[in-house]
Amino acid sequence: MSLHRVVALLNPPQSPFELACATEVFGTNQRDLPARYSFRICAERPGPLRTTVGYSMSVEADLASLREADTVVVPGWQPPDAPVPPTVTEALRAAHQRGARMVAICTGAFVLARAGLLGGRRATTHWRHTAQLAAAFPQIQVDPDVLYVDHGDVATSAGTGAGIDLCLHLVRSDHGAAYAAQVARNMVLPPHREGSQLQYATQPPPARADGSLAPLLEWATAHLDSRLTLDRLAERAGLSTRSLARRFTEQLGTSPGQWLLRQRLEATRVLLEQTDLPVEAIATRVGLASAVNLRRRFREHLGTTPGAYRRTFGRT
Repeated sequence: MSLHRVVALLNPPQSPFELACATEVFGTNQRDLPARYSFRICAERPGPLRTTVGYSMSVEADLASLREADTVVVPGWQPPDAPVPPTVTEALRAAHQRGARMVAICTGAFVLARAGLLGGRRATTHWRHTAQLAAAFPQIQVDPDVLYVDHGDVATSAGTGAGIDLCLHLVRSDHGAAYAAQVARNMVLPPHREGSQLQYATQPPPARADGSLAPLLEWATAHLDSRLTLDRLAERAGLSTRSLARRFTEQLGTSPGQWLLRQRLEATRVLLEQTDLPVEAIATRVGLASAVNLRRRFREHLGTTPGAYRRTFGRT
C-alpha cells in the first residue's frame, strides 16, 4: 500500500503545538502499527522559520511540495488577520483542484478562507476568533460550537488541541476506528472527545448595564434559586414588563429570560468545578428546578453533560 502523503504548510511565526498536532498523528512511526502516512513540512521560503516560542526551525521544502500532497495541513496562522501571499493561496487552490484534502487547524481556517475554499460552507476555528472569522468572511457559516467540521475535501478544527481531534477523525475516516484508536492510545489520548469547544471557552465580560438596570441584575444574580419571572423582575425594577424587556434589549442585547439562563448556566459551571454537590442540588441552587432540566439546558448550550464537564474541569 502506498503511503498517504501529508504536507504541512508553515508560516512565520509558526506555533509549534498546532504543527505537533499533525506531526504526532501523521508523522510518528508506531512500532505496533503499519505505516499509513508520510509527513513533511514546507514553507513559501525554505530556510530558518521563526516560531511563536522564540526558536527557529529549519524548513527545506518550498510550495512545490504541495503538488505531491494527498492532504495539505495549515497548522495555524499568526496573527489570524495577517496577509496570505498570493503564491500561497494559488498553491492551495491548485492542490485542492488537483484533489488534495485541505485541513486547517485553529487559525489556519483564515488561510483556507482567503484561498476561497470555505465559501458557502460550515467551518470553525478557535473560539476566540470565531466572531472575527464570521465578520471577515460572511459567506462562511462559522460554527463556534464544534471541535471540527469535515466536508471530505476540506476540514477545519477549533483551537489548538482540537487539531488532534480532527487529525484522529481523519485517520478514522481513512483507516477505520480500530487503527485510529491505536494511534490515540499510543498518544495516551481518547480516540474521541465528547462535547464542543464551548465548554472550554471563557465567558465573555458581562455587557455593561447603566445604573437603571445594574441593581436589578445584582439582585437577580444573588437570588437565582428563586422563581424569577418577568413579572417579578419588573416589579423589583419598578417597571412594566414591556419597559423592562426593552431595557434588557437596549443595554444587554438579550431578553430577561435568556440573560437569566446564562447566569444560571454560568453558576452551574462554577459549582461543578468547585464543589462536589450532586447535580440535583446544583439544579435547585441555580434555579433550574430539576436535574433533568439542568442536564438538558447544559447539553444544549455547552455541548456536553454536567458529569463530563465535572470530570474535565472539577477540582481534584
